[in-house]
Amino acid sequence: MFHGTMTALVTPFSNGKIDEEAFRAHLERQIEAGVDGVVPAGTTGEAATLSFDEHKQAIAIAVDQVAGRVPVIAGTGSNNTAESIELTRAAKELGADAALLISPYYNKPTQDGIYYHYKAVADAVHLPQLIYNVPGRTNSNLLPETVGRLSHVANIVGIKDATADMEQLAHTMAACDGRIEFYSGDDATVLPFMALGGHGVISVVSNIAPKTMKVLTDAMRAGHLHEARDAQFCMRELNEVMFMQSNPIPVKAACCLLGWMKGEMRLPLMPLHGAPLQLLRDVMAGFRGAEKLEPLDS
Repeated sequence: MFHGTMTALVTPFSNGKIDEEAFRAHLERQIEAGVDGVVPAGTTGEAATLSFDEHKQAIAIAVDQVAGRVPVIAGTGSNNTAESIELTRAAKELGADAALLISPYYNKPTQDGIYYHYKAVADAVHLPQLIYNVPGRTNSNLLPETVGRLSHVANIVGIKDATADMEQLAHTMAACDGRIEFYSGDDATVLPFMALGGHGVISVVSNIAPKTMKVLTDAMRAGHLHEARDAQFCMRELNEVMFMQSNPIPVKAACCLLGWMKGEMRLPLMPLHGAPLQLLRDVMAGFRGAEKLEPLDS
C-alpha cells in the first residue's frame, strides 16, 4: 500500500505556535525531492507536546499542502486508547490516507494489552493503520507473536519497526505470513531491512536528505544493491548525528542550520548547542549525498 521513502516530518514552531508557512515550505521541499509519503504529527513532529487542536492543525496543513500527490500517514498514537481513537478519527475526517500508532508508553501494558489497544483503534476507525514498535521510546517490545495476531485485524495494514533487530524482524515477518507490510523506523539499517522484504522507511534523516534516502530505497526496490549500499554508507555519519541526542533535537537543529525554520522546541526538549551543534554542522558540511547540506554561517 505504501513504499519507499516516507519522511517523519518535523513540526516548525515560531513563538510557541506551529509555523504554518515554514511547515508548508518544508512539505513542498519534500514533494519536490520525490519522497513517497509524509508523516506529520509523529515522534519527530513532537506529537507528545502538541495539543489536540495543534495535532489536527498539523495533519490538516499536510493534507492540504500535499493535495494528493503522495500519501499522508498521520501520527495518531497515544498511551490512552480512547485518545488514540479520537485522534485517528480526526485524521480520517481531515483526509489522511492512513494513521501511524505507537505502542502505549509509560503504562507498561502486557502483550495482550498492546494487542487490544491496537485492535480497539482499528475496530473503531475504518482507516488503514500502521502499528509502531520502538522499544526505546515505549519500554515495551512488540513481539513477533503479537504482531502476527494483529496482522489478522482489519484496517491494520503494516508495521513501522524501529528495533534494528534483523533476527526479530525475520521472526515477525514469518509470523505475519505476508498479511501486512513492513517499514523501517531506523535510518541506519534501511538496506538490510529492505533486503529481508521491507517495503521502505519512515525516515528522520530524509527531512534534510530526502533525495539520498530515496536513492537508497529506489535502488533496493529495483535490486541495485551496489547503488543502495553506496547511499547507505554515504549517510552513515549523518544518521549517527541525527540520533546523538533524542530525536528530533538534532534534525530540527539541522533544519535551522539550513535556514528552513527556527530551531524552536518545546520543553522538556532543548535545542542542540555547544559541541554537538558544531559536530552536526561539520557532518552536514562534509556530506556528499544527492543533495548539498551547506549550513548557514549564522
